[in-house]
Amino acid sequence: MNRISTHVLDLARGRPATGVPVRLERQESPGNWRLITSAQTDEDGRCGQLLKDQLSSGVYRLHFETAAYFAATKTETLYPFVEITFEVRAGESHIHIPLLLNANGYTTYRGT
Repeated sequence: MNRISTHVLDLARGRPATGVPVRLERQESPGNWRLITSAQTDEDGRCGQLLKDQLSSGVYRLHFETAAYFAATKTETLYPFVEITFEVRAGESHIHIPLLLNANGYTTYRGT
């Protein structure tokens, strides 16, 4: 399985964050990022398969357009976007990056 996935939960509302625009990018060189794909979280707050190609080692980042989500929920936010940068090591085949979100903070971890 070659997969990069994410799940966004709105902790303040106690439900999945639906419709969050997400971009997956791969670092080509310091300061140079290549767009791999764009998506939006589904009704369960998930993007189940962001990777279209073979998963290869390197540095990747997920960019979440949180301003669009909070505008849709009529909530003011401190964070117009969240970026999570992570490293894929040789031999890894599935990376899952959850984002726990509220208007004034966020956290993330390596999921399964």
